[in-house]
Amino acid sequence: MAGRGTIKAQSGFNANADAEALFKAMKGFGTDEGAILQLLTARSNAQRQDIKAAYKTLHGKSLVKELQSELTGKFETLILALLDTPTMYDVRCLKNTMKGAGTCEKCLIQILASRTCNEIQAINQVYKQEYGKTLEEDVTGDTTGAFRQLLVVLLQASRQQGVQEANVQSDAKTLFEAGEKKFGTDEEKFITILGNRSAEHLRKVFAEYMKLSGFQMEESINRETSGHLKELLLAVVKCARSVPAYLAECLYHAMKGMGTDDTSLIEIMVSRSEIDMLDIRAEFRKMFATSLYKMIKGDTSGDYSKTLLILCGGDDA
Repeated sequence: MAGRGTIKAQSGFNANADAEALFKAMKGFGTDEGAILQLLTARSNAQRQDIKAAYKTLHGKSLVKELQSELTGKFETLILALLDTPTMYDVRCLKNTMKGAGTCEKCLIQILASRTCNEIQAINQVYKQEYGKTLEEDVTGDTTGAFRQLLVVLLQASRQQGVQEANVQSDAKTLFEAGEKKFGTDEEKFITILGNRSAEHLRKVFAEYMKLSGFQMEESINRETSGHLKELLLAVVKCARSVPAYLAECLYHAMKGMGTDDTSLIEIMVSRSEIDMLDIRAEFRKMFATSLYKMIKGDTSGDYSKTLLILCGGDDA
């Protein structure tokens, strides 16, 4: 997976020089947004953390606060997202999904279905440090029913490793009997198996399930469940098959039709820019009759668009 990102560390990096360049871009009348976005997207996340520290040392001010007072709108949101550590960014996104009236289930689902066990453990730890409450407490207080149960299982981040060959068939059979074969659905069984097995194990279970039932796992979930539980189960299944393909689909839906879901767009583009953006782009091109680059270009504008296009890292025409 390593090296599938579009954003790389800059060689010959000098945090002090970068901090000075950013200071200059914000000094005096008007802000040089172009200089800010060019610099920050040409550095890795770890380097941006060094720039933040250098800025404070040199100027006695927080770079984040300075940028907040200089920038506005979606461009500001995007630039500030680049300055968080990856774990802290996930933590903030998750907190925002549960702030105020109602919960943004889509972001909750996207993050918790696509992160590795190690990533979720780190998120749990930082969330508690930051907010004094566990993420599980907040999720439990904000969601209900089987949807809540599956979220809690995912938050345990204790998926089995590897493939349990002896259980592949019995897991497929259990899922078949819990759904297609009975009247009503035994959601517990779906939650336990889909929430606790490794991705490679689940891919074998899905193949076996197809033989047994004549259906793809996704088709059965679509028919057997509804609402947020259905969305989360589908996300877990799709991520077991391919996280980049799942996120490519999320990006497509964030931009398709009227209005753009900028929250999802920023969240995925920022969080995957150093992990698997190249794979997401390749999957996007395969699945949809256009490239991710073209869709972003047609759907966004200004410095916001320029920054997203750099994170995208090029066109797959």
